[in-house]
Amino acid sequence: MKRELDISIVSDVHLGTYGCHAKELLNYLKSIKPKVLVLNGDFIDIWQFKKSYFPKEHAQVIQRVMKMASNGTKVYYITGNHDDALRHYSDFSMGNIHLRDKLVLQLNGQKHWIFHGDVFDLFIQYSPLIARLGGQGYDWLIRINRLINNLRARFGKPRMSFAGRVKNRVKEAVKFVSDFEETAIRMAEEQGHDFVICGHIHKPQIRTVGKVCYMNSGDWVENLTSLEYAHGKWNLFEYDEVEFEMTNPKLKVKEQSPEDEADMSTAAIFANIMKDVNLPEPGKMAI
Repeated sequence: MKRELDISIVSDVHLGTYGCHAKELLNYLKSIKPKVLVLNGDFIDIWQFKKSYFPKEHAQVIQRVMKMASNGTKVYYITGNHDDALRHYSDFSMGNIHLRDKLVLQLNGQKHWIFHGDVFDLFIQYSPLIARLGGQGYDWLIRINRLINNLRARFGKPRMSFAGRVKNRVKEAVKFVSDFEETAIRMAEEQGHDFVICGHIHKPQIRTVGKVCYMNSGDWVENLTSLEYAHGKWNLFEYDEVEFEMTNPKLKVKEQSPEDEADMSTAAIFANIMKDVNLPEPGKMAI
């Protein structure tokens, strides 16, 4: 049975890169039924997108989001730095899918300010080329990390994040994360928001400083986390393969059919996506 949620916030999926855990995210999305799904930036990695690499599971994630929207879930796609090209089309809406640069939600009389967070990253603002090169280096580190984690899994050892360890040990990286969080909190307080919700730094977090609660949904490259809101409370969800299989042993079996996504090619999945969203012909789209 799917878990019913008021809101699920997922960020930094980086579809189209080797580090993306698309299969795990697909399992997660199949296991929940949120009223609102927020994709808080870097959902599709346009910076590192290659036509030669977009596995079937990555396309299936997009199709799953489309299916959730068609079944009544309101989907907000918040733009990030790796999908910044979409900022040319901000404030575009089509059915239950809404493209935005930021979002403010009122929940229980409290203002929740949601945005990706790259506006606080000076490297991205002033040295985009360096930021892109850094992204490529990070992707290679994640590839190596996945190979090692596959070996660890064979010996029954838990997954570990080398990128996370590097960031936690390098003084400049620790300072950057701290400055990022403090800046977000300060700006939220100045603008009268009760909650500020970001992504970007791949560090899941929920903490309250003064009158502001800072939250970060983490990512689906290193941490496999999301933020969930249900019964008037926020929680940080962390995906665990063993726990998922125990909790949802029949989930995939229930959803399989002769036309199931798992048996479709990437090209066929994209064709279905275009059919489902019923996009207008090129040149006829009003934005």
